[in-house]
Amino acid sequence: MIRLGLTSFSEHDKLTGKKRSTLHEYASHLPLVEMDTAYYGIPRQASVKDWVHSVPESFRFVMKVYSGISGQGEWQQYYQSEEEMVNAFLTSMEPMIESGRLFAFLIQFSGTFSCTKENVKYLEKIRRWFEGYPIAIELRNGSWYSPKYIKQTLAFMKSKDFSLVIVDEPQIPTNPVPFAPYTTNDTFMLFRFHGRNAAGWMANDKDWRKKRTLYRYNKEEIAELSKAVEKISHETKDVGVIFNNNSGGDAAGNALEMKKALALEYTNLNPKQIDLF
Repeated sequence: MIRLGLTSFSEHDKLTGKKRSTLHEYASHLPLVEMDTAYYGIPRQASVKDWVHSVPESFRFVMKVYSGISGQGEWQQYYQSEEEMVNAFLTSMEPMIESGRLFAFLIQFSGTFSCTKENVKYLEKIRRWFEGYPIAIELRNGSWYSPKYIKQTLAFMKSKDFSLVIVDEPQIPTNPVPFAPYTTNDTFMLFRFHGRNAAGWMANDKDWRKKRTLYRYNKEEIAELSKAVEKISHETKDVGVIFNNNSGGDAAGNALEMKKALALEYTNLNPKQIDLF
């Protein structure tokens, strides 16, 4: 099955017709969402339970893990050990796990996480921490994809049952991560589309959030990406596609264009509200 979704649920007026939407409203249009809330702080279990109760049984979540787990947060001020941090995260996620609505835990590494023996060992540790859970790994350092390491990278991801996220992002001059539609898990694979705005991707001023994913895919690009999604759908059971190109509010429109290109129809979503007056 191919599930299309967006990053966050509240800011997609081109999907729901509202400037601010609820998760229940979002889940009447698409069957997948990426939740980044936990990246900034592990949520209360009650909040996760509310998310689960807002969506139908067919709906799935991509949960971006806490930044401390991906080595980008100062977890030491909150937890006594890495194990305590991971246990706190998994405990908060129990309602989602037990309900069967988890598509995958997304672990996105920074651009400094290069292909080294030390970082390979850290990935092995992550698999031990998340034994039995679906894990999608997003790498933002091009060394993993270099001719020298690509075969080993793919073999390693397969051996650990990781879904190596298939990323579309700007091909900047330094450290680019290529669009690499390889299947590393025959149960699920995840695509993330960030757009192709190279100048915005490298922005580091106070308004970088407004620029980084400011991009709208054109018709030809959607067709190109759709072919890759369809190809991977024949190699794995479930495919998740997240459009993250939303600095200008373009993600929802592009997702709907891909939905049409792939002739996808979703049933068993939340009922859409009907305005009687």
